[in-house]
Amino acid sequence: MPRRLPPLSVLLAIGLACLLLVWLALGDIEGFRDTPPEGEAAEGTAPTRVEVAKRQAQAHSPRLVLQGQLEAHREVALRARQAGRVEALPVALGERVSRGETLLALAREELPARLEQAEAELALARAELAGAEELRRRELISNPDYLRLQSGVSRALAEVAALRRQLDDTRPEAPFDGVLDRLDVELGDLVQAGEAWGRLVDDSRLTALAAAPQRDALSLSPGLPVEIQLLDGNRLPGELSHVASRAEDSTRSFPVEATLANPEGRRLAGASATLVIRLPERRVHRLSPALLELDGEGRLAVKHLDDDDRVRLTPVELVDADAETARVAGLPERIRLITLGGGFVDAGERVEAVPVETATPQAGTDATGDDP
Repeated sequence: MPRRLPPLSVLLAIGLACLLLVWLALGDIEGFRDTPPEGEAAEGTAPTRVEVAKRQAQAHSPRLVLQGQLEAHREVALRARQAGRVEALPVALGERVSRGETLLALAREELPARLEQAEAELALARAELAGAEELRRRELISNPDYLRLQSGVSRALAEVAALRRQLDDTRPEAPFDGVLDRLDVELGDLVQAGEAWGRLVDDSRLTALAAAPQRDALSLSPGLPVEIQLLDGNRLPGELSHVASRAEDSTRSFPVEATLANPEGRRLAGASATLVIRLPERRVHRLSPALLELDGEGRLAVKHLDDDDRVRLTPVELVDADAETARVAGLPERIRLITLGGGFVDAGERVEAVPVETATPQAGTDATGDDP
């Protein structure tokens, strides 16, 4: 009996099944290409748009503000060099005196008489030595006797000098122009040698004392201008006169001193003051503090563009800053500063630069804001 052929529909189904198996075996080769076909644009490669502003470095004189106090230019504790009773007080407390002016008078007691006796003994010793000179030329006196007479003259000279100094010490004088700021004795008091009886203050000039942090001490040097701000609002000009070479162990800060004139003799010694030190001029860029960020090494840095519109992250030094403005050094003289969109791009990335004058707000941009 002859065999019957399958229906046409069955043959078509078998053919389609074979074609499907072949397609599954070979796979979609076009879908596994490493690169897109020529002429086809890759999706998501459009450069990020950032807003930029051209900036030029400017000269800036930074200021260092320190809290300190004022001291008199010099002061000295007045101490008695000779014991004695207070005989007179020629200068009143708080009175201004000139150098060499007598500040105190002690009773001299027997000192004048002792000086007169010592001077007489000196005259006798000199006369005896003069007579011995003639005898020596005639070889009528031995050398030891002659030397003994010389020693007598020297001893008498020392005694006269000591008594004269003691007499002078009963009338202590001002070592410099100033104010008798303290007087601790009264008429009739007995003063012992070495005892402090007063204090003389020279306030014609003042010294402002403060401490500079370690990071700022290297930029300080004597001669820099200083403005002294007083608590009452007055300002006095001064000059930095000293910067310590070693930091204090307790604070790790460097003591500094500034001098200023006080021709009116205002009572400012010991008062608090603010020192505003003008540091050497530097070239800086002025920008918003929000544009500062940290680089991979933890340093402050700023993003800007090079001539090829690629992002550069340059480390900077913060010269000074407030709530609205930061001044930084370390950037090129002229830059294109990224003012918006910097948070969405990385260093080395090529971007589309939009000048700040023509930029329009766009959704998704970072709200760092422009430089004030």
